[in-house]
This record gives sequence, C-alpha cells and structure tokens, in this order.
Amino acid sequence: MLVAEEELLQELRSKATELFLREQWAESSGLYSQLIYLCRVHLSTSDLASDPDKFSKLRKSLCLALANRADASSKLRSLDEALRDCDEALAIESSHFRALVCKGKILLSLSKYSAALECFKSAASLDLQANGNCETLNVWLEKCKKLEYQSRTGNFDLSDWVASGFRGEIPELAEYIGPVQIKRSEISGRGLFATKNIDAGTVVLVTRAIAIERGIVMGEDSGSGESKQLVMWKDFIGTVAGCVSKCRRTRHLISTLSSGEDEEGLEVPELNIFRAEASESYDYPNEKLDMNKILGILDVNSLVEDAVSAKVMGRNKDYYGVGLWFLAPFVNHSCCPNARRLHVGNHLMVIASRDLKAGEELTFAYFDVLRPPTKRREMAAAWGFDCSCKRCEFEEKMRSKQELRDIEAGLESGMDVGGVVYRLEEGMRRWNARGKEKGYLRASFWAAYSETYASEKSVTKSGRRIPAAEAVVDSITEATGSDERVLKVLVEQLRRRSGGLGGGGVIGEMEKLLKLGRGIYGKVVKKQALRGLIEL
Repeated sequence: MLVAEEELLQELRSKATELFLREQWAESSGLYSQLIYLCRVHLSTSDLASDPDKFSKLRKSLCLALANRADASSKLRSLDEALRDCDEALAIESSHFRALVCKGKILLSLSKYSAALECFKSAASLDLQANGNCETLNVWLEKCKKLEYQSRTGNFDLSDWVASGFRGEIPELAEYIGPVQIKRSEISGRGLFATKNIDAGTVVLVTRAIAIERGIVMGEDSGSGESKQLVMWKDFIGTVAGCVSKCRRTRHLISTLSSGEDEEGLEVPELNIFRAEASESYDYPNEKLDMNKILGILDVNSLVEDAVSAKVMGRNKDYYGVGLWFLAPFVNHSCCPNARRLHVGNHLMVIASRDLKAGEELTFAYFDVLRPPTKRREMAAAWGFDCSCKRCEFEEKMRSKQELRDIEAGLESGMDVGGVVYRLEEGMRRWNARGKEKGYLRASFWAAYSETYASEKSVTKSGRRIPAAEAVVDSITEATGSDERVLKVLVEQLRRRSGGLGGGGVIGEMEKLLKLGRGIYGKVVKKQALRGLIEL
C-alpha cells in the first residue's frame, strides 16, 4: 500500500471520527463506509505471506471502521445494519472490544438482555486497563443484569423514585411479557388472555413505545391546541414510518396489528414473535407496508397516554402524548374492565386492576365507564363499536324498567343527588339486584354517589337511606376494577370519620385503601411510597 493510500485512509478516519464526535451520525457513517470500502479493496489485493504487518493493520482498520459505523447507525436507529457491521467486525476479530461493547448496547436497546449480557461479559474479560473503559463497562454490565432480571421475573420496583417525588432520572425498565396469550375474542377480533390466576396489582405486561410524540397543549385555546396535536400526529406518523423502513422485525410486528378491516378474519399471531429474546429463531418476512396501511394501523392502535384507564407517572404527566406499543393494542374494551395502564417514561405497564382468573380476557376502559348506560352507548358509538360486555348486557335488560330510565333522566336534569342515590338503592332492592349487578348500577350512577359522599350535609340528610361509602366502593371495584376517583372518595370518608388515617383503629380500612391503590399503581409501588401517592 502506497504512502498516499495510507494517508487517504488516515484522513477518512480522522474526518469520520470528527463528525461522529459532533453527532453528525449520517455524515460520519458515510465516511466510515468509504473507509470500509477502501480497506476491503486493499485487503483483497494484499498478500498475507509477503507483508503480514500490512495485512494485520488493514484488518484492524476494517474492524474499527465497522464498529464505528455500527455505532453511528445505531444512533440513526438503523439497528439491523448496525448489528451486521458488529458481526462482521467480530468475525474478523472475535475479541474486538469496541465491536463487543457496541453490539451489547444495540442488543440491549432491542431488549435482548441475555445476548447483550454475554457481549458485555466478553468485553469485560479483555484487558480493560488497556482499553481504558473499565468503569463505563461496569455501568453497562450492572444495567444489563438488572434489566435481564426484570424481564425474566416481572419484578419491578418504582418505590424510591415515587417516594422522592419523581425527582431524578426516570427508572429504566425492561420489556416483560407475563402469563398471557393471544386468542380469538368474543368481544372483538383478537384479545389478550390470562393463562393463570393473577392478583390485583400484578404487572402483566411491560412494553416500550415503538414511537411516541409529546407536547404541551394544556392551556392553549381550542384552535391552537388542535393545531399542535395535528403537528404532533404528523411527526408521530413520520417516526413510525421511519421505524418500519429500518427494521424488518418492527415492520412485521406492526403488520400483525389491525387496520380496522376484517377484524374476525385476522390471523392470531404467536405470542413469541413479540418476545425480543426469541426473535433470533424467527425469519421475519421482508414484507411491505404502504402508507395507507400504516395510517389505518395507527388510527386503530395508537394510544393517548392521559386516558381514563391510564396513569402517567413523573414529569410526562404535564404533556399530551400519543404513542404505539406492541401487544397493548390487543387489549379490548369492556365497561367492566380488569386492567389499567401505567406510563413510565416511554414504557407502558399493564396492571391487573382487580383479581383475574385463568382464561379471563384482559380489558381496558376505552372511555369513562363510571357513566350511565345511555352516555356509554354514545361513547362506544363514537369509538365505532357496540359494547356487549356482561355489564352492558345486564343494563340492556334493565332498560325495560321505567324507573331506571327516570333515575338517569333525573340525574341529567339536575335532580338532588342524594335522591338519585336513594331511588337507585331502593330500586335495586325491588329488582333483586345481586352481587356484581349492584356494582354495575352503582358505577353507572357514580357521579351521584360521589357528589353525595362529598357533602357531609347530603350524607347526614340521607341518614341510613344510603349505604356506607365503603360498601359502594367495594361493589364498584369488584365490578369495574380500581379507579382513582373511587379511591379518593373512600380516602376522604375515612379521614372524616377517624380524624386522620394514622390511628390503630383504622388498620383494616388502611389495608383496603392500599389494595385499591395497588389496582391503580400496581405492586411496582411498595407500601410506604403508595401511602404517599394516595395521600394517606
């Protein structure tokens, strides 16, 4: 190799490195590509036997250029290309430190925790002092071990972060798929079902957003707020389209989601294709998704963070956020839901909001289910479906009762809320409503119960004609799962009655409150931190 050629390689290397340090990833990747091409050309014309030193230098230069281009590609989210470069570099030199670390980081970002851990361990076995990266590598190793443990056990703990008032960095979470499977649903299309009994508060699923867009729209006038949301939606579509174009696995998994057409004819995908660790055993088809199909999928499956069945943790609560997550879109609606969403950074956690039995379908509330039947039918129609859950079927049968229609009309027209509650309770006695049926009807007229219990005057006036708040909360929670609004009413009632919630005489009530809190925030928030969240 001539001196001029060596100088050209050195110049390309220096310029590419400079651009990389400036975070100009695309330009840096382009120069590394030129460097890789020249190294390959020189290697193909070099004679190992006649000049082993030159051959060795070229191979090292090629390895380093491949590892650096992989790093730049990973910043551009071209992860498939980045992994190919790492693998080529490691095929040349299996103990190449930078290639091992870069591959480990990429695998970690793909939620392939076990494979990432092996890369970091291999890098750690090398001479770290020579590489000068001992401390940094140990950080990656510990992070990877923690995430691998979370993904394997489903054991998450946000207590310290919550107790600190959400100060500091948002906790890093692993992706996790609990005891669930995808099956045909009697509700609509496909659904997510429990494969074993699940306690309220249990984490069922943790998934990271494929793409998410956030912005502050509160406080804006109506027109300005809508315009901002439209801009965000456009940017969100562009981000998803970019992810689809860069990753075959992402493209295939998005294609399994419904676009709103032929729901019953859609194939039921294997759950394992959504497990990142198992993806190596799948040959994802190189299919194409046109923009119309992508738009249809986003229209049906995108989720807004600040929803009635969701809780946003930390600083993101002040933002309007829309995103796309895998598996969560398979959770259908029910007016007696059993699951809620918890948003932590870009991760979505599905929490059981009440106890689940094996074989039971997981369901969210797509809209406010603490509303009367007529309002819920209107909201379901706006979503494009008719709800036929057990609660809606029961209340449909009850529509024949004129008194129930009069109670709903009275609530809408401003009738005294204590009177609404009294008439409903008396009606349920005459109609022989039992068990969850009482919970369904009380949930439908929650606005009246809530306003009644909020006023000491109303409670005193009604006397024994209305049940205690604890009994109403229990029945509603059994029927529709935990809800923050219901929890707050019970907290206030117990605080009034006991003059505070710190005394030993309310231990039973405290445990009940904490159980309701776990149905909202999950077992990821332990007792002391949970007490702070629900202001005990």
